[in-house]
Amino acid sequence: MQAAYGAAQRALHALESTDSAQVRSVPAAEATAEDFLLADAYLFCAPENLASLSGTMKECFDRLYYALIEQLNGRPYAAIISAGTDGHSALRQLQRICTGWRLEQACDPVIVLTNASNADEILAPKQLTSAQLASAERCGENLAALLCL
Repeated sequence: MQAAYGAAQRALHALESTDSAQVRSVPAAEATAEDFLLADAYLFCAPENLASLSGTMKECFDRLYYALIEQLNGRPYAAIISAGTDGHSALRQLQRICTGWRLEQACDPVIVLTNASNADEILAPKQLTSAQLASAERCGENLAALLCL
């Protein structure tokens, strides 16, 4: 997430759009309906846990889904999912939620695989490769650049 966030900030600066657009990072547990309503686009970053979105991310959507229905229509979004070996189930769950909110997928989703498949690997700190970081950065850059068009 930090790679995408930094890249989005750099893209806005390079496009000289920092006066008209800004990048904010809001943890799912702290996100409010107002945060969603004030945003022009969304980059959802979440881990996949047990073939589903993380509990914190799912709780955010559960808490805000109906309060925001029909209010976010047409806004762009992108997704980055971190997963041990798959990530597609969490991505499909996120895409279904975004479809319900009538958000528009702005760029290809990114699934970052850590290849963690046992308890020790899952609980261990992760080190992403430069290619994985670059994919996340492109996602953040593309979404930020879209807002400048």
